[in-house]
Amino acid sequence: MSRRRPDGAPGAEAAGARRGEDRGGRTRLTVPRRFLLAGSFLITLGSFAVLPYMSVLLHRRLGLGLGTVGLVLAVASLIQFAGGAVAGPVAGRIGLRRAMLLALALRTAGFAAFVPGPSSPVLAIGALLLVSAGAALYLPANKAYLVDGVPEAARPRLLSASGSAFNAGMALGPPVAAPLVMGSPGVLFACVTVLFALVGAGHALLPREAAGPPREQPAAAPARGRATPPPGPSPFAVTVLSVYAFMFFQHYLALYAVPRTSAAFYGAVLTGYAVLLVVAQPLLAERVAALSYPAALRWGFGAMAAGTAAIGAGGHGGIAVGATLMCCGEIVLFLKNDLEALARSTAAPASVFGRQRLAAGIGAFAAGLVGGQLYGAAEAAGAARGFWAAVCLQCVLLPVPLLFRRRAARGPERPRAGAL
Repeated sequence: MSRRRPDGAPGAEAAGARRGEDRGGRTRLTVPRRFLLAGSFLITLGSFAVLPYMSVLLHRRLGLGLGTVGLVLAVASLIQFAGGAVAGPVAGRIGLRRAMLLALALRTAGFAAFVPGPSSPVLAIGALLLVSAGAALYLPANKAYLVDGVPEAARPRLLSASGSAFNAGMALGPPVAAPLVMGSPGVLFACVTVLFALVGAGHALLPREAAGPPREQPAAAPARGRATPPPGPSPFAVTVLSVYAFMFFQHYLALYAVPRTSAAFYGAVLTGYAVLLVVAQPLLAERVAALSYPAALRWGFGAMAAGTAAIGAGGHGGIAVGATLMCCGEIVLFLKNDLEALARSTAAPASVFGRQRLAAGIGAFAAGLVGGQLYGAAEAAGAARGFWAAVCLQCVLLPVPLLFRRRAARGPERPRAGAL
């Protein structure tokens, strides 16, 4: 006999268990979700054991010119980010688990092509593009599977845990691979290929995704004649601007910090940044989710503005404090953008995350176009600190049109009865 709750709903506890809910209705980490988080760490660890060194391998071992290397990496980045727009429909057609398996197969094949040793530029470039295509397909499906069938209140904790897993892999990958990347690249690629093959085999054992999210009580319709509240800033546009502002820090901190401090200090800053991001993001997830979107923009861009100002002040303390503030800005903006995009869209989560990847790619591309020219001009003028002042000013001004548009959409407030 099945248990019956006082409200007469049979099997409610069993249904909650299938979705991974405890008796309080809170979503817990099921075995498939734990595997997915562990797999996210291992996949990123393997990827970042290779990809940060790809420019060195293409230039030094294959003899490609730096201009050609830059073009190849730009195309690979474009596929990796812009391909997210295609990943959503593909995942919707073949399913989330199959999409992840296809993505891992592409990446495994790409890394395996490097195992004999990079000897052919055509083969190397083709392998890199395969890896990029797999990355474009995997991440939207991964995030969609992670939040599949869970209530909206559980999404912040799951997405923040996913972000921590990815960032931990990004932090550990380069130092793990450093001893092998130049001396024994074949061994490195073989290890990464085996790692991806094993993780892919584990994905094949995952259960198929649920048919959809759990049913919840629909929100009450607004009363006739009452205006519905206007939508807030577009998550797509905010993601473009967030990544655009953040990429100045990611791409140009090394050029600024190493000559003024040391390579060892810069490495320590990056390590501290990664540790803070991995630890703080899950702890702050619920607070970030509780913020209104305009408040998240003010806090996130404000932290980035303060961070770039501190970096521009120079010195060990200014760079360390600036990196900490940039980490806080990343935690608030990147998580809130995904949550807001999910909450506002009626599309499948994989499509939502795919569009978010496209937005991130646009922001990164724009930062690459602007940042190089801006930093080069500042350095040529002997005023590298002016670069960070310009980035700080952008962080202050970028959210203003979005917030102003939201206030303008409300229109003038109607005067109350009896008011002059």
